[in-house]
Amino acid sequence: MSNIVSNPIIPSGPKPKKFITTERAVVYSVLCICAAFFLFPLYIMVITSLKDLDGIRYGNIFVPTLHPSLGAWNKALFHACTGLYCQGILPGFWNSCKITGPSVIVSIAVASVTGYSLANWPFKFSEGFFTVLLVSSFIPYVVMLYPLVLITRWLGIYSTLPAVILVHTIFGLPILTLLFRNYFSSLPQELFKAARVDGAGYWRIFFQVFAPMSIPIFTVAVILQVTGIWNDFLFGVIYAGPTNYPMTVQLNNIVNSMEGVKEYNVDMAATILTGIVPLSIYFFSGKYFVRGIAAGAVKG
Repeated sequence: MSNIVSNPIIPSGPKPKKFITTERAVVYSVLCICAAFFLFPLYIMVITSLKDLDGIRYGNIFVPTLHPSLGAWNKALFHACTGLYCQGILPGFWNSCKITGPSVIVSIAVASVTGYSLANWPFKFSEGFFTVLLVSSFIPYVVMLYPLVLITRWLGIYSTLPAVILVHTIFGLPILTLLFRNYFSSLPQELFKAARVDGAGYWRIFFQVFAPMSIPIFTVAVILQVTGIWNDFLFGVIYAGPTNYPMTVQLNNIVNSMEGVKEYNVDMAATILTGIVPLSIYFFSGKYFVRGIAAGAVKG
C-alpha cells in the first residue's frame, strides 16, 4: 500500500476533449438550420404529391395526409398531358437519357485528352489555345443560340436529339478542359518524366499513369455535366423539337398548363421525378465532388 501511495501513476498524452463543446454546438446548430431550410421545400413537395385534390384544397399544406396515395405519381409518369401528348413525362425521361449519355461521354473524353495535352505535351500556341478556351467558357449561351440554329440546320440535324447532344458537348468543353488541365498540372511531374524514361508514349501515359490517379476530377466532370445537361431547359426547347423534348421541357408544359383543374399533386410528383437523377448523383458522389474541385479548380 505504501508503494502505491509513494509512486502514483501520472497520466500522459493529450487531455481528452469534451464531446460537446461550445464551438461544436454552434457549428452543428448552423448546419441543422441550413439543412432544414433546404429540405423544407422538398418535404412540402413530397407530402403534397401524396395527397389527393380534396386534401390539398381543405387541408394544411404543412401537414401530411392520413391517407397517402401514389395516384399523382402514376399520372405524372404515364398519363399527364405535356402539350399535344398525354403520355406523362416518361418519354421525356428517355429523351433526357439519350441526350445526357452521349453528351457526357464525348465531352469528358475530349476535354480530358485536351487538358492532358495542354498540361504535359505543350505545343506551339498552346497557351494561346488555352486562353481562347478560358475566355469562351464565359461567353453567354444566348450569344450562340441563333448561330447554332443555323449550323444544325445546315447539318440537317435541327429538331433532333443529335442537335441537342452536339450543343451540350460544345458548351461543356471549355470549363471541363480547364478543370482537367489544372488537375493534370497539379500531379507530380516526376511521374510523367519517369514514364517517358521507361519508353511510355502519349496514350500509355494517359491511360496507365494519369487516368487511374484522376478519379476525383472525372467524378467532378460527370456530376457537372450530368446535372447541367439533365436540368437544361433552354437547349432542349430550342434544338430538340416537339417530339424529342427532354424531361425538363415536359415538366414545364405540365406545370404551366392553363387548361382544366390545376393538379398541384401531379405537378409536385413530376418535379420530384425530374430531379431525382441529379439528386441521386450528388448523394452517392458528393465526397469525390469536393475532393476533385479542391484538386482541379484551385491548383494549377
